[in-house]
Amino acid sequence: MNSVLRNRLIGFVLAIAIFAVDQFVKWLMVGPLRLHRVGHIDLLPFFDLTWTQNFGVSLGMFTANSMETRWILVGVTALIALVVFIWILREKRLWDIFGLALILGGAAGNIRDRIEYGYVIDYADFHIGTWRPFLIFNLADAAITIGVLIILARSLFMGEKPSRPQSEGKADKPAETN
Repeated sequence: MNSVLRNRLIGFVLAIAIFAVDQFVKWLMVGPLRLHRVGHIDLLPFFDLTWTQNFGVSLGMFTANSMETRWILVGVTALIALVVFIWILREKRLWDIFGLALILGGAAGNIRDRIEYGYVIDYADFHIGTWRPFLIFNLADAAITIGVLIILARSLFMGEKPSRPQSEGKADKPAETN
């Protein structure tokens, strides 16, 4: 198996793993922990579990307050996931595929929530005292954010290196004639 195919396979396995772990944790929140009934569980001085139903997208923007807008959000996020899927198929470098796989796995987890519940389940409540540097989020949101940061960092700091012509060093030699 060549390295490009191996990198893409690693990416798709990572995306599936992110999706599976995200859905398992959300099952724990709804099932055994009953967070949707309890509302809040204190865990650590800086991290709690707090039930939140996110009807919008990132930062609660574009709230889906009707069935039509719910399915529009599903369609738009599914389209974005499809673009990321195709991007993985075209990408060669492992770190870029890694970032894209995080985005794809997280997007798939949130799409499934929106289809099944009509909202995305958020539960992770990081805080320092009463200060909350983030909104309540989930594993899928964290994966998407980290994936986007990887893609941005790679594009800003690891730009394409100019390719060297294959005949470098040979151009200085005169062509032989018969």
